[in-house]
Amino acid sequence: MKILILCTGNSCRSQMAHGFLQSFDKRLEVFSGGTAPAAQVNAQAVAVMKEVGIDISTHVPTPVSAYLNQTWDYVITVCSGADRDCPVFSGSVGKRLHIGFDDPSHACGTPEHVEAEFRRVRDEIKEAFLQFYASELQQ
Repeated sequence: MKILILCTGNSCRSQMAHGFLQSFDKRLEVFSGGTAPAAQVNAQAVAVMKEVGIDISTHVPTPVSAYLNQTWDYVITVCSGADRDCPVFSGSVGKRLHIGFDDPSHACGTPEHVEAEFRRVRDEIKEAFLQFYASELQQ
């Protein structure tokens, strides 16, 4: 099963979703990309994922163009920008889904508030992708 998860910067939400989905089943081929990838994965995303035992520190934001000619069982967008700007894939795509989340990198306020927002979004991503895994992929 080959799955691509997309967001705009490929630095927070798609990387967290990638980490969770891969942790549910090591047999899955999970990739993530961005329509306008950041220079690196957000450090706060790395930190909150580490809290739940998932290391995404070696992940690298990748442009969606790197994946356009491949075959995918699922292409999943996790932000409205990527959903709107998702290019047409010249490879085969079995199912295209949108499972949207707030962008924690836009959180403002105290460091505690920002950290709480990253945790909230992380937990929402875990729950949504666990449901997706259980209903669509688990066999």
